[in-house]
Amino acid sequence: MNYRIILASLLTAGYFTAGAQNAKPEDTEVWSPEPKVVTTGKSFIDAPSDAIVLFDGKNLNEWVSSADNSKPSGWTLADGAVTVNKAANGGGGIVTKRKFTNYQLHLEWRVPANITGEGQGRGNSGLFLAQIAQGDAGYELQILDSYKNKTYVNGMAGSIYKQFPPLANATKAPGEWQTYDVVWTAPIFNEDGSVKTPAKVTAFLNGVLVQNNTELLGPSLYIGKPSYKKHGPAPIYLQSHGDPSEPVSFRNIWVREL
Repeated sequence: MNYRIILASLLTAGYFTAGAQNAKPEDTEVWSPEPKVVTTGKSFIDAPSDAIVLFDGKNLNEWVSSADNSKPSGWTLADGAVTVNKAANGGGGIVTKRKFTNYQLHLEWRVPANITGEGQGRGNSGLFLAQIAQGDAGYELQILDSYKNKTYVNGMAGSIYKQFPPLANATKAPGEWQTYDVVWTAPIFNEDGSVKTPAKVTAFLNGVLVQNNTELLGPSLYIGKPSYKKHGPAPIYLQSHGDPSEPVSFRNIWVREL
């Protein structure tokens, strides 16, 4: 019996809606078993000829502020990388000007070598594969310093946030560049808004498979159980988490529409 499909069906039908007002963040935190630690190799992947280059270290022309799409991103550009600026445009993240459906994405990210804090307050950001509404609303592949940093496993790097832990902990030490390679398949909805096929994610972290054609239960939520709402093509969103941890940097971002 496929319990994941049954659970997804219940969530889609709104089975867990009742009592949501009494929910707590801890209700959806999973702490064990912890994924095994994998030591990764070094790699740097250049954009292929048919890719849309979203960031090549030179400018942020493909991005705008998530808080106000009429404004530029406001993040800090230096040394071929862009770094979260929590003071920019009201502290928001950045979103692509373009909207996407299905795609292959490459992105590199880094937390500072002198990172402090612990748990979720340590280099926290997020790669939202589709932002379906303003704010932190979408399907999140977690970005976090998970190198010898304990937290709930469905909230560590490589997880589909608050849904599915990664198949392995392939994070590198703070200060090193980390790589995400992702295949995103957007959900398909029926005319009445019900889910015809759920969203799916295959993701590699530093060359190690961490999500294997994973069927999502809906958009990522900090509190409560996820459920789908009908939407169309959506931008890619990089999160400004707003916690006191040192800011995350990004480089070499490209996408291939599928």
